[in-house]
Amino acid sequence: MLNGLSRIQSAKMSSLFLRGNKFMKIIMFYAPSFWFKTFEKVLDNVPDSDIEETAENAVVVFYHVEAEDVDRKSNVLSKLIKNLKWLSGKFKTNKIVFHSFNHLSVSKAPADFSKELIDTAIERLTKSGFNITETPFGFLNEWKIHVAGESLAKVFKDL
Repeated sequence: MLNGLSRIQSAKMSSLFLRGNKFMKIIMFYAPSFWFKTFEKVLDNVPDSDIEETAENAVVVFYHVEAEDVDRKSNVLSKLIKNLKWLSGKFKTNKIVFHSFNHLSVSKAPADFSKELIDTAIERLTKSGFNITETPFGFLNEWKIHVAGESLAKVFKDL
């Protein structure tokens, strides 16, 4: 026993800690209101966009796809969709907003992989009846978010 933990429990906790630092991260909010507007294009290979939009009563997910996710796309995709459906169910909404937020780790997946992963998630969620909004990928955006007060209205996950 190490500090009250068996060696197996200690090894599992170490594995979870290390894994948590290397894989896709998401922050989900339940937002009565989320407004965004494109600000500046930062990727040359994405189409120009000038959008201002508001989503109401939506789960807003800030996501960061990491380099290590390239080798585990199917697993990451399943966990992402499962978590979004779970939180949407808790707030009885079918609205989800995706926002690329590459500030959650130093590890970054290639932009084309990140976009493909999110496009696949959006396609699957749409087929399941979800109404999806996406802030323009490859852009900096300004935004305002009103997050509900409940504890579940703010959820961070390592996938």
